[in-house]
Amino acid sequence: MTETRLIGATNRLNLLSAEGAAYNDRTWEHEDLCLPDTRVQLRQQITEWYENPRSPCIFWLNGMAGTGKSTISRTVACELADKGKLAASFFFSRGRGDISHAGMFFTTFATQLAEHLPELRPLISKAIDDHPDINRRRLCDQWKLLIYGPLENAPTENAPTQSKQIVVVIDALDECEGKDDMKLILQLLAEAKNLQTIRLRVFVTSRPEIPILLGFREMPGETHQDFVLHDIPPPTINHDISVFFQQKLSVVKKEHGLSTPWPNEPTIQLLVERAAGLFIYAATIYRFIRDSMDPEYQLSVILSGEYKSASPTGNLDKIYTNLLQYSVIGDRPLCEHEALLQGFRQIVGSIVIISDVMTIQNLANLLGLQKGKVGTVLASLRSILNVPEIESEPVRIFHPSFRDFLLDKQRCSGHGFWINEKERHIDLFRHCLELMSKRLRQDICDIREPGVLITEISKDMIQSVITADLRYACRYWVYHFQHGNSVEEDSRILQFLRQHLLHWLEVLTLVGEVSEGVLMIASLERILKVGSGLCFSKSL
Repeated sequence: MTETRLIGATNRLNLLSAEGAAYNDRTWEHEDLCLPDTRVQLRQQITEWYENPRSPCIFWLNGMAGTGKSTISRTVACELADKGKLAASFFFSRGRGDISHAGMFFTTFATQLAEHLPELRPLISKAIDDHPDINRRRLCDQWKLLIYGPLENAPTENAPTQSKQIVVVIDALDECEGKDDMKLILQLLAEAKNLQTIRLRVFVTSRPEIPILLGFREMPGETHQDFVLHDIPPPTINHDISVFFQQKLSVVKKEHGLSTPWPNEPTIQLLVERAAGLFIYAATIYRFIRDSMDPEYQLSVILSGEYKSASPTGNLDKIYTNLLQYSVIGDRPLCEHEALLQGFRQIVGSIVIISDVMTIQNLANLLGLQKGKVGTVLASLRSILNVPEIESEPVRIFHPSFRDFLLDKQRCSGHGFWINEKERHIDLFRHCLELMSKRLRQDICDIREPGVLITEISKDMIQSVITADLRYACRYWVYHFQHGNSVEEDSRILQFLRQHLLHWLEVLTLVGEVSEGVLMIASLERILKVGSGLCFSKSL
């Protein structure tokens, strides 16, 4: 599970920093970079943008799902880091804890900024000393105090600092929870155009979602430079996808000792045509072929389908449907289909909507299932889900387009794979409540000393007792209740709180989330009053 890290003695900054945010975090280790001889013109344009001191302060790379935005972001971040120009990076990812929202965006930004420019560390440290509550302050306060202020007041006694131009890379801003936060982040970052001593440039990628479009429309035109990925001429995109297939499948051919030519040029061109400009299509096909003992047969499965669609996501939807049919149903008897689909909807449906990543064991614990059952369902889905071999690593979806597909009834229709999002949220809410009711108790860590300080309790002890599944349940049960939007659960909530309110708050205190618990209680009171007319506080 993704965890919040408190940056302390190593850099003297008492700031919360989101694990997994940086481009070079272990989370992204196996993600691809742009292959040589691909995205050549676009990468050159980005380089010219950040090297030109007169360029707009923001470069917005936007495009529909599956067009390769994150791969470009990682490549740009690597190139900037090699040149000493990367000030910070934040890769948003929905459903991955603290990198799925903006709560730690600017504190993480400031932490990385202080590491990149040591001369700013004293200024950032002073801002923290002057405002001890900075981790919980509004985003606009964090921006002004931790980033804009230090950059504006950077020391000017040395020439290199005076002429320095640095870049922050923000990937998948559309994956940030909270439409207002998306707009606010853009509005604040646009103020970087006024900085003089150290010029800050911002590279942003996202889908063209409404809040982001509005955020850019409200800026002066000279503040940002835009590039639309899906407007690149098809021959250029097809060339890059062809290079991808040729290089990746040549490795598969070598590993399996397949005869040459495999695949031949007409096959490559057919795959490129079916990709219809979507790199996620190419990557999904590659994983499906690679993760097999018989890649020739896997390729024949792909080639056996017809893929012609006028919809922008039509071909991708068909390949997802085809792979799910093959992987989940296969040649099983008709009488087994519904049970297989129910297992898929429960397990994979939970993975695509949970608010943090989880291991197979922790997911099984949360859902009240045997680990073997969860593992069996996921084992055949490795081309779509990142199912690690190491048990301590979490399961993840490879690309948000798969989540979008499963949650859209129009796109994912007629085969039983569609995930009813509200039903999933309510099911997860109930499982969270059930797990907490079984596991929560007074003095859960058996400390037996009421006055002991949190800092005196071993983190290993806390983690051994408050396992990732229980921690998830305590942190997100209210979230799932809110999104399930079912007033029928009111009595269940009140019963739980009468029995376990203090036990729940104790766990949140031990894991450093008690302030979130206060906010959850306030949210519950509003919801229950509106939904049932009950007075929340009097009912407890």
